[in-house]
Amino acid sequence: MQRAVGRNRSEVVFDVALYIFMILVAVVTLYPFLNVLAISLNDSTDTVKGGIHIWPRKFTIQNYDTILRYPSLIIGFRNTVLRTVIGTFLGVMSASMVAYVLSRVDFQARKLFSTLFAMTMYFSGGLIPGYMLIRSLHMIGTFWVYIIPGILSVWNMFIIRSYIYGLPFALQESAKIDGANDFKIFYRVILPLCLPVLATISLFVAVGHWNAWFDTYLYNSSKEQLTTLQFELMKVLQSTQTGNDAAHNPNAAQSITNVSPESIKMAITIVVTVPILLVYPFVQKYFVKGMTLGAVKS
Repeated sequence: MQRAVGRNRSEVVFDVALYIFMILVAVVTLYPFLNVLAISLNDSTDTVKGGIHIWPRKFTIQNYDTILRYPSLIIGFRNTVLRTVIGTFLGVMSASMVAYVLSRVDFQARKLFSTLFAMTMYFSGGLIPGYMLIRSLHMIGTFWVYIIPGILSVWNMFIIRSYIYGLPFALQESAKIDGANDFKIFYRVILPLCLPVLATISLFVAVGHWNAWFDTYLYNSSKEQLTTLQFELMKVLQSTQTGNDAAHNPNAAQSITNVSPESIKMAITIVVTVPILLVYPFVQKYFVKGMTLGAVKS
């Protein structure tokens, strides 16, 4: 009886310690985001004083109003959504198709092509040769400059290939005996089984497209109809720091003088973070499977 009581007490102590630890982890994880949200919703002149933690001292939406006054922001949001959806779909499909080919044991040259693909991860032509190539392909000033240059990620391809290696090759053989060709095997057998790793890769690719702005700066900075959300928000942040945008955007000139760069920076962080956070819950279960199932081989 005493042993049972002692064991119960030790379990209670362990549970209490575990709960305290998990609460501390949750606080450490959530505090930075709550702090950014509080500063973005706080009055700019009051934010300069400091001392804002997880609750705004003087609530205001003026920081967001300053951002939304820029008409190019709507165009940038539309283009960013389009490049994220199209780029993610094409990127995942291209990586999965190449991974399927290189995973087939009956493909004799798979080691050679795997080596050639791997070399591209270590060697690059550089920024200037890359720009010259894009210019020679007449993609500057077009929407497809956001999609085609990065349509195949070798790293993602190798991850998907490793996952396919864990699938029984007998499934492909049995499908071929039933009369399925390579395309039917890929779309009806491989893709459904690779759903967890494809969801994981899709999340990574989507975040990359959503956060991209440097390619807009390089290739489409003079094309207002091809601007992206991140590029426009970067210009908003620069305008609040220098005030140079007031002459070009009179509607925002008055707001710029009433906000601080710190407040605008936090508001921009919330604007670019929330949409991608809303997507994560829908792929969370696949994300966890994709990170674990392909890591263990029997």
